[in-house]
Amino acid sequence: MKRYGMVIGVKAERLEEYKRLHAAVWPGVLSKIAECHIRNYSIYLRRLPDGNHYLFSYFEYGGRDFAADMAKMAADPETQRWWAVCGPCQMPLADRAKGEWWADMEEVFHFD
Repeated sequence: MKRYGMVIGVKAERLEEYKRLHAAVWPGVLSKIAECHIRNYSIYLRRLPDGNHYLFSYFEYGGRDFAADMAKMAADPETQRWWAVCGPCQMPLADRAKGEWWADMEEVFHFD
């Protein structure tokens, strides 16, 4: 099992929409997440005093081929529709790696 942490901005004017969407994630999207070996998935919100808003996601991956599972998820029509609805709410970080939407984070501490 590998842990992942990622971060992305969220547009202040779309924040309530984003929260509403995630209060009732489509069942097909949840099924695809599970099928791709992702467990213990959470998204947290951080509002900064300067008016910026950031989302932090955490999940655990228990599969054998992360790239293949992410490609399978990206090819899923229901997931594509979900991303098309959620994507306009988000603001990817300018310094994210090429090909990333959510910017990967480095794990610097874990206590089990």
